[in-house]
Amino acid sequence: MHSRRHFISAITAALGGSLFAADGKPKTILLQSAWDTVNIGDIGHTPGTLRVIEEHLPEVKVVLWAMALDERVTAMLMRRFPKLKIVQGTLKGTGAGDENLRQAIAGCDLFIRNSGMGQSTDFIEYCRKLGKPCGLFGQSYFPSMVEGTGAAERIALLNGCAFIYCRDSRTLEILSKAGVKAQFGPDGCFGIDVRDDARGLATMQRLGLEERKFITLQLRTHTAKHEGRDNPPLNPLHPTPTMIADDERRAAVYRELITLWVKKTGHKVLLAPEVKKETGHNQRLIYDLLPPEIQKHVVNLDVFWNADEAASVFARAHTAVCHEPHSLIIALANGTPILHTYSEFHSPKCWMFADIGLPEWLLEFDSTPAEKMAQALFAIDADYPAAQARVKQAMAFVHSKFAASAGVIRRVLTP
Repeated sequence: MHSRRHFISAITAALGGSLFAADGKPKTILLQSAWDTVNIGDIGHTPGTLRVIEEHLPEVKVVLWAMALDERVTAMLMRRFPKLKIVQGTLKGTGAGDENLRQAIAGCDLFIRNSGMGQSTDFIEYCRKLGKPCGLFGQSYFPSMVEGTGAAERIALLNGCAFIYCRDSRTLEILSKAGVKAQFGPDGCFGIDVRDDARGLATMQRLGLEERKFITLQLRTHTAKHEGRDNPPLNPLHPTPTMIADDERRAAVYRELITLWVKKTGHKVLLAPEVKKETGHNQRLIYDLLPPEIQKHVVNLDVFWNADEAASVFARAHTAVCHEPHSLIIALANGTPILHTYSEFHSPKCWMFADIGLPEWLLEFDSTPAEKMAQALFAIDADYPAAQARVKQAMAFVHSKFAASAGVIRRVLTP
C-alpha cells in the first residue's frame, strides 16, 4: 500500500500536484448531496458524482454530507463505495451530528455542493469564513438567484467559489449575464453506475415486462412531495384549480400517447415514478382512465423503488418518456433512449438534454400534442440502433466534460 501511494503520488505530481497532504494522508473532498429519499434523482446524484470522483481522482478521500438517508439508500452507497464516510447535521445545530459535520468541513481540502436546484448560499458563507475553497457541481438556478433583494451579495458569494458548473445552458446564461463566472458541466447523476439487477429483474418478471419491449412513462403533478408539507409553487399541498386542470390535461396527453404506442406496437407501458408521491397520481390520472383494451398493456409500479433498481429496469426499457428529468438521466447512463416532455416552469434543468446533443428528444409538454410525441417515439423505434448510437454519443460527451471538470478540481486541490 505504501509503495502504491508513492507511485500514485509521483504520477499526480507529474500531472500538476500531489493529492496527498504533507503527512501522506489523502486530500479530502466534503460533498454535500443526498438531497432526499423519495426521488430517484435526489438519490442518484450522489452515486453519480462519487463515481466521477472515484474515476478521475482515485486518491482523494470523500466525506458525504448527506441531507437525507434511509436504510436502503445508505446500503446502496456503502456497497458501491465501501470507504465512504457519511456525516449528517446542520451548520448551526448544537447536536453531536452537527459538530461532526462542522469538524468534517474544517478538515476538508475542498467543499463541493452537488447537483441540484437549491438557492441557499449559507454553505458558501461558512466556507468563506473558514478559508475553505468551495465549488458547485452541476447546478441549476432560477433568475431570482441573481435578481432582487440581496442579489449583489449572492453574486459576490458565487464569484468567490473556486468553480461553478451549470448543468444547463439557461442557468449558465442567467449567471453569465449577472457577471458570475461559470461554465457548463453535466448533472452528477449522469455518472451513475449502481444497479440492482436482482430487484430489477424480479420487478420486470412480476409485471410481465420483456426486455426492450416496454416504454416507461412518468407524469409530474402539482402536488405535495412530502405528505402534509406545503412547498409552493412546485409542490403545493393545496394545488389551485388551474394546477389541477394542468395535471389532468397533461395526463390526457400521456393517455393518448400510451394508446398510440400500444395500438402500433402491442408492447407494454410501465408507469414508473421518479418521485414516490406520483405512484398514486399515475394510477388515478393515467391507468384508471385508460380504456380496458389499452389498460391491459399498462402496469403501474405502486411500490417506490431505489435508484439502483430503477437503473436496472431503465437499462432494459425500449425508451424512457418522462415529465421529470432524472429518470431520463439514469436511462441514458444505461444506454436507453429518452423523450423529455418538459415544463420549464419546473426549472431550466430541462435544457441539459439539448446541451449534451439530444435536442430532438426534448419536447415542450404544453405545446406538443400526443401525435407529435408519438412521432418522436416511433422515430426512435424505426431505427433503434441509431437511437442507441445517439445515446452513446451523448454520454461520451458527458464523460468528456466530467474529465475536464475533474481536472479543474485537481488543480484546486493542488494549488
